Amino acid sequence: MTTIRSSKAKRWMVGFASVGAAALLAACGADTPDTAVETAPGQAPTATEEPATGTAPMAEGDTVVDVAASEEDFSILVEAIEAADLTEALSASGPVTVFAPTNAAFESLPEGTLDELLLPENQDLLRQVLTYHVLQEEVAAADVTTGEVPTAAGTPVSIQVDDATGDVMVNEAMVVTPDIQASNGVIHAIDQVILPPGLTL
Repeated sequence: MTTIRSSKAKRWMVGFASVGAAALLAACGADTPDTAVETAPGQAPTATEEPATGTAPMAEGDTVVDVAASEEDFSILVEAIEAADLTEALSASGPVTVFAPTNAAFESLPEGTLDELLLPENQDLLRQVLTYHVLQEEVAAADVTTGEVPTAAGTPVSIQVDDATGDVMVNEAMVVTPDIQASNGVIHAIDQVILPPGLTL
């Protein structure tokens, strides 16, 4: 079982605080409980815990932001990351897993919703939406199992794995392209924008 340690979560949260998202993530940065993501059968458990020592250094190579920027189908996501002022946080050492909505996923939002989210006055709301797509550890598609997993927004997503087909659902979104590797984590493209419980657009 790969454990998401609270100290690792706290250290990663500092990256968001350093770019102005402290208020959004304060509730989940101070007392994050230890939770777990099941790994594939036969895998050895990971018992490494890294100390919380301030802002994480920048990762070397192509980060999840760099990789997304190089993919035409993530151009709206990259625009949203920049509008939310999360580029620096998502370029830190991580590791992270990003469930990345494709352009088609953003375009399927109700008319006018995306334009509203990208407005400067809605930056906090956009951050809340985007961080709900981020896990604070790297999880390959083969290691995903059914269950709830905490996100950088402080609210868990529900993951369902179809044992027969291998399809992975994140809330109501399907992973359409798994395991896009970056230097500080992994991207799984999804076909819908997912929203924290209670948040409507």
